[in-house]
Amino acid sequence: MSTATPLTKKRGGSAAAGSNVGRPHVAWALPGILFFAVFAIVPLALAVYLSFCNWDGLNSPTMTGLDNWTRLFKDPEFTQAIWLSFLLTTISWAFQTPVALLLGVWAAGRQRSRAVLSAIFFIPLLLSSTAIAMLFHALLDPNFGVIKTIGPWVGIDPNIMGNSTGALLTVAFVGGWQFMPFHTLIYQGGARQIPEVLYQAASIDGAGMVRQFFHITLPQLRNTITTSSVLMIVGSLTYFDTVLIMTKGGPGTDTTVLPYLMYRTGFQTYDLGYAATIATALVIVATGLSLVLVRFSGFGSMRSTREGM
Repeated sequence: MSTATPLTKKRGGSAAAGSNVGRPHVAWALPGILFFAVFAIVPLALAVYLSFCNWDGLNSPTMTGLDNWTRLFKDPEFTQAIWLSFLLTTISWAFQTPVALLLGVWAAGRQRSRAVLSAIFFIPLLLSSTAIAMLFHALLDPNFGVIKTIGPWVGIDPNIMGNSTGALLTVAFVGGWQFMPFHTLIYQGGARQIPEVLYQAASIDGAGMVRQFFHITLPQLRNTITTSSVLMIVGSLTYFDTVLIMTKGGPGTDTTVLPYLMYRTGFQTYDLGYAATIATALVIVATGLSLVLVRFSGFGSMRSTREGM
């Protein structure tokens, strides 16, 4: 009887200690919180503040109230830029998603030379956007580029960058060529989490590869598709270096998307207050699109797609 009490207390003390060990400590997250605050929250707050000011980058900002925002909604260049940004985002998503999805599902298999081919395909993501844009700008030069020689053979106008449609499609292709491997890796990881027993059961029931893809793979990758789409939309809305190097917003203003309009307004006309307004509007648009996609895709509930497993 006398020995039972110490043992009970010891066990209770061990359980309490174990529960304390399992609790998360806020201090562990402080470095990440500070990093995010310094490099994200503070610059965003400064941009919002400057959107209500008139500033040339040299003198002190002067508060102008809602003048910049009133100007923004009346500016035809902003209306065109936001439309071109939406169009570029839509083209990029429609181009990258099917290809990255199929490549990711394929890379998740056990085909011969799969690892080698996947590594080769991943190379564009390792290069800088500036280097890639300069490379394609040289290749598509209508006077000295490869397009001058092979363009007529395949029915492509050598001056493809000289028209609005060709320039916008080229920007979307170059961005997709670079970042598609990243989304392929996302789909590859998601496809490898699908239980093999589902495909085995489908094979026993006589389902072929196409039916397995549409009835097993796609439903299981629903949340993965949403994650990839959000990253893709945000990335497409912030295309800048590719546009700057390849088209400089041209021909005319046919590829002047929001980030390039912000750059031109702030660093060519030195109207940094209005440029901050455009930047704030870009953040609002990107955040709104992401929230809408998450809301209507059901991603926010994060329901498991492996019930019964």
